[in-house]
Amino acid sequence: MSAVLPSSSGAPTLPSIQADELSRARDALFVDLRSPSEFAEDHVPGAHCRPLFDDVQRALVGTLYRQVSPGAAFEEARHIVRGRIVELVRGVAELAAWSIPAADLEARVLAMASGGIERLSNELVCAPAESIPERPIVFNCWRGGLRSRSVVAFLRALGFERAIVLAGGYKAYRAGVVAGLESLELPPVFVLRGLTGVGKTIVLREIESLRPGWTLDLEACAGHRSSLLGMVGLAPVSQKRFESRIAARLRAGLKNVLVLEGESRKVGDATLPPRLWRALSGGTNFELAAPIERRIEVLKEDYASSPARFRELAERLPAVQVRMPRRSSAVNLVALLERGEVYALARLLLTDYYDPLYKQSDAGQVYAAPIDASAPALAAREIVHWIEEALVERHARRDTEDGSQPAAVTRVTGSAARAPGLPSSGP
Repeated sequence: MSAVLPSSSGAPTLPSIQADELSRARDALFVDLRSPSEFAEDHVPGAHCRPLFDDVQRALVGTLYRQVSPGAAFEEARHIVRGRIVELVRGVAELAAWSIPAADLEARVLAMASGGIERLSNELVCAPAESIPERPIVFNCWRGGLRSRSVVAFLRALGFERAIVLAGGYKAYRAGVVAGLESLELPPVFVLRGLTGVGKTIVLREIESLRPGWTLDLEACAGHRSSLLGMVGLAPVSQKRFESRIAARLRAGLKNVLVLEGESRKVGDATLPPRLWRALSGGTNFELAAPIERRIEVLKEDYASSPARFRELAERLPAVQVRMPRRSSAVNLVALLERGEVYALARLLLTDYYDPLYKQSDAGQVYAAPIDASAPALAAREIVHWIEEALVERHARRDTEDGSQPAAVTRVTGSAARAPGLPSSGP
């Protein structure tokens, strides 16, 4: 049980945890009390949205605070919370498998807020928890203010002592994400490149199944395939959410290499963090290739494998149509799709749109090895073998220089030729 001491007002202090200490609460549930739109933009990974105010209510309270007075905003907030408290507590109880004690929750809200905003702010004081309770429920609002402190105080008064506050709220969490990405240090980076449809993402995921922790799927983080049609069938996320997903993956731990899919600086509307972009740009490249028939099948699966994707594709194709070269601009892409000529549409998109773009962006790129991606599992094994051979050679070279014993490297049997040594400073 977390230690709780009285505040200067005589009320017990509320236990809190700093954002950079969230790893201490491995079995925690996170509850975000911000409005749905705030939550949708970004949140602590795995958090559950249990808003104290909906978007309209939050806007109203904010307007009253700025244009009338803090007291007027507080009175409106008290009225709103009184009407929402039963739903909120039930939602928390369901998440936490907690039985709500018999109590008049609305009356408790009125009693708790009876002294006004100043008194409540002075009474609800946080202090670092000396110990984290088992299966804690960590509550956050925007910056650890009255939304999270009042809810935690309310729940603890009902006997729910697993409730703690995220100190500084989402704002502190976000600051940690930004700082972590700005100071990012990465192991040797290897990049999968190749024409659209060769199956780079499929191979990347096969590599992850062979070597868990080796990869970072940037397109999954962005909810976008990094092209004009790249959002079809996916759910693009905000820049903040993109960075949160990257940070969460990196916090989970990297192995001795990092494998990425080749991307431009932007994946959809999300921009790669500078240090990660530099690492990707300077990585060791593999050139994946596959016959056009295979590439067409990959495109069909990505973009036209369900009625919903079919409809999205039809909506997006006009934006591609205007960018097609003159020789193919007379072909109506939407008409091809509506006639069910998906194979012809995919071939035309590859040969007349995607391939020219890729070849232009690929000019001057240096590749360490060509990889046949027709069979993704075999391609993944070949890449893993190549990388591990390169690491063995790197370790051997360093061991010769410093006289130490080489680190153990697990190998995958494959058909790849022995890889050339990597630069000693990393790719």
